[in-house]
Amino acid sequence: MRYRTGQRVRVDSRTHQGHHRTPGYLKGKTGTIERVHASFPNPETCAYGADGSPKQPLYLVGFAQRDVWPGYSGRGADRLYADVFEHWLEDAE
Repeated sequence: MRYRTGQRVRVDSRTHQGHHRTPGYLKGKTGTIERVHASFPNPETCAYGADGSPKQPLYLVGFAQRDVWPGYSGRGADRLYADVFEHWLEDAE
C-alpha cells in the first residue's frame, strides 16, 4: 500500500479508453484517504477477460463537495466518498 489514512491525494486526470472504475468527475480532483481497503483484482483488465493480476490496492477517498462540483451551494462540510484504485491516485503534496 502506497498511501495512508489522512494523506492528500489527487485522482489522475489521464484519459482512458475502455472500462475503468474511476468516476470521470473525480479526475483531477484532490481528496483525502479515509480508509485503506484490501487489494483486489484490477477491474480494468478483468473486464476484458484477464485475471486482474497484479491485484490493486483500493482506497476510500473523501472529497469536499465544493471541490468536486463548481458552484456547489451546500454546506462547506458536505463530502463525497468514492473507492478509488491506487493506480488512479497520485501524491497531492
